[in-house]
Amino acid sequence: MKRFISLLLALMMVLSLAACGQPAQSETPAEETPAAETPAAETPAETPSAEVFEGKIAIVTNTLSQNEEEYRSAELMVDRYGEDKIVHVLWPDNFMTEQEQMISTITRIGSDPEVKALIINQAVPGTNAAVDKLLETRDDMFIVYCSPQENPPDVAERADLIVNSNDLKMGENIPVQAKAMGATTLVHYSFPRHMSVVMLAARRELMKSTAEEIGLEFYDATAPDPTSDVGVAGAQQFILEDVPKLVDRFGKDTAFFSTNCAMQIPLIKAAVDEGAIYPQPCCPSPYHGFPAALGIESESADYSIEGMAQVISDTAKVLKENGVLGRFSTWPVPVAMMNTVASTEYAIEWIKGNVGDELDIDVLEEKMAEYANLPVYTDPYTEEGLQIDKFRLIIMDFLTYGEEHIL
Repeated sequence: MKRFISLLLALMMVLSLAACGQPAQSETPAEETPAAETPAAETPAETPSAEVFEGKIAIVTNTLSQNEEEYRSAELMVDRYGEDKIVHVLWPDNFMTEQEQMISTITRIGSDPEVKALIINQAVPGTNAAVDKLLETRDDMFIVYCSPQENPPDVAERADLIVNSNDLKMGENIPVQAKAMGATTLVHYSFPRHMSVVMLAARRELMKSTAEEIGLEFYDATAPDPTSDVGVAGAQQFILEDVPKLVDRFGKDTAFFSTNCAMQIPLIKAAVDEGAIYPQPCCPSPYHGFPAALGIESESADYSIEGMAQVISDTAKVLKENGVLGRFSTWPVPVAMMNTVASTEYAIEWIKGNVGDELDIDVLEEKMAEYANLPVYTDPYTEEGLQIDKFRLIIMDFLTYGEEHIL
């Protein structure tokens, strides 16, 4: 089994995009121009002294329409250190067909000798080719890949630090969490396109085998693909109609999980309405699906640390009103945002000479814990005969919404 999982983990890095990202985001197109530097926030936090570190750090993220959390995480760093220290640059929206623009984006960053470090979140397909062009003229930059989508050994040849959530570990953790919240059945919603992605298929198999081991009934539910003719609206309507049917069949102690971002809002709403169980979104985060599903005003989800505490509190309040506290959970912080923040803070330590070229895992986990306000653990990427210590896989304890989260 370990050999099987390690091979699957290697393959999934090659084959998978952020599997649940694009369909959900397509409803809210961004207005920004791809590959352009983003403006400073209107009301930035107090900027630390420019002497905090020499030079600049460039952060490349997806556009707002592709992944808001990644985008906002770079904004947080601009707010913290100022535009003169943090340069926020965007991948093109259609990065799969815009390789030349990706190369141009990274080359332009490298042409500024003041840029000492490069944080890429996400390291989408084509990142390696773009970084190769950069390395032709710059070999003095600290390079970070977040959520890389290319072959891990190839990524490790280029990046100084690589971070990714431990998706396969979730295959074990989600059933355990569901049972801890009282579940007797675990429903897994997906569709053939996602199940052709090695990572997602491997996670499903682990969820199924773990459920069987701990005494949960596992039920495969096939939902419409949001990219098919039914579209996002059709897929969401299916979830809203199907969840009550399955609760009638299996009872209220049924936990629901879906592999697709577009399905999280209707899944949360239906689970609340039916009094069911929801162990985590496909992309664990307090922001992912909860505010929209529960009618929480967007002003409270401003992506600051204070805003995150407020949206967690608002979520707990609504769940309490519906009598389902203790039956919904997620990870306590958005990992996509933590990756940018912790990587930037680690890069600053590198620029200041406080860490060397060999990864200091303790410092990295300390930076993650500072953002998350709880311990964060990482493991090295491993596959048969290979361990990449600078490639860190992240796992966190769950945040189960309860009375203690209400401010």
